[in-house]
Amino acid sequence: MLQKILQELKTSNAKLVAVSKTKPIEQILEVYEQGHKIFGENKAFELKEKYEAMPKDIEWHFIGHLQTNKVKYIASFVQLIHAVDSLKLLKEINKQAKKNERVIDCLLQFHIAQEQSKFGLNWDTALELLNSEMFKSFQNIRIVGVMGMATFTENKMQVLQEFQTLKRLYDQLKNDFFVNDVAFKEISMGMSGDYSLAIQEGSTMVRIGSLIFGNRQYN
Repeated sequence: MLQKILQELKTSNAKLVAVSKTKPIEQILEVYEQGHKIFGENKAFELKEKYEAMPKDIEWHFIGHLQTNKVKYIASFVQLIHAVDSLKLLKEINKQAKKNERVIDCLLQFHIAQEQSKFGLNWDTALELLNSEMFKSFQNIRIVGVMGMATFTENKMQVLQEFQTLKRLYDQLKNDFFVNDVAFKEISMGMSGDYSLAIQEGSTMVRIGSLIFGNRQYN
């Protein structure tokens, strides 16, 4: 299934983040040995343990809701944090990145779904964040794009509209804040059930777990 997905992504610019959360190292290594090296986790301790145990050429992404007190566990190695939804979190990422003498790439997460349980900024809170003096002072984070999660529904038109919303938000941010920033180029949207729609609407990064690893294992 991995090769089928990668073949489908070849026709677009989208990268695949293999969502390995809850999966044992042995299972992740099977995917790694097929040549795939980008993996996503949503628990800081679990990510740290897997990073320490696995090959160092893996590109690790943090894809879940990240608590500020957990940033320190992943700051020395994480390549991309997908779900930044507050200035407070950015401040801590910048602090921990500085301690590790590196710059950490981040995506701004927007709330595009009808489900209220999902995290994310809206346009006004994003503007407030980006215009703040605190944000402008950060030297150790780099905003490289946006992320959003569509509603979990069989209604493809609704999902399509939510992906279109995220693409419009990206375009507006690019035009208003990042027009000369070549690093600001990522739209992380699309998962196992809707990644084809996401690619159609301009996704540059899809997060796929169950199609690659099977259904999630809960502790």
